[in-house]
Amino acid sequence: MEATNKKDFVELEFVGLANSEIFDTNIKERMKELNPNIKEKELAGLKPFVVCVGQEMLVKGFDEALEGKEVGKQYKVELPPGKAFGRRDPKLVKTMPLRVFTEKNIQPRSGMVFYLDNFLVRIISVSGGRISVDFNNPLAGKTIEYEFKILKKIDKEEDKINSLMGFFLKKRFKFDIETSKIIIEAEKNFVKFIEMYKDKFKEILGKEIEVKEVAVKLEEKKERQAEKKKNESEESEKTESEKK
Repeated sequence: MEATNKKDFVELEFVGLANSEIFDTNIKERMKELNPNIKEKELAGLKPFVVCVGQEMLVKGFDEALEGKEVGKQYKVELPPGKAFGRRDPKLVKTMPLRVFTEKNIQPRSGMVFYLDNFLVRIISVSGGRISVDFNNPLAGKTIEYEFKILKKIDKEEDKINSLMGFFLKKRFKFDIETSKIIIEAEKNFVKFIEMYKDKFKEILGKEIEVKEVAVKLEEKKERQAEKKKNESEESEKTESEKK
């Protein structure tokens, strides 16, 4: 059987478990276990995850476990906190004023978990106008298990580039592949952001990255505005649901 090497791109399906309970997966049947109320639309969006082995696109221990594994074979790995989501840091437990939350239309309750200023936080306690907040990852300090299978290696350069864009840039851009470089087209406000990852892309793909500034089309602008409005609406619904 074909085994994986560092810098191979692989298509991966996995289940992450903490205390035998699923916390993450990209397998539809297991996702239903994690969230019995998940919508079919969300299930349809689940796909095998494409990663580059040894490039820190997964937690350290999981990333290391991929190297040397055979395609198509089922594996399980157990990771101590230091190779998973880290150890708990008491300094990340903070007391904050209630107004920080009310200004964001959030009514904090003990046990709530949500994103606050791009941090995943958990409310420990609410006492008058003082809120005890834990900024540690909810999985910090826990031993983690991953069950995984490498479905196949990815050979097409286009697929490799798209996977890196999705992971590092959280967005896919149009691009052209030349012999010694990759030309990415992006609007002005994305150019500097993409350039921050030029060295990383070159390290992995072995080609220079050139960013070509382009004007945003009116149709694309309208689509993005509609998508932004939709996301804001869904986030608002999620927050309201958490309050109940």
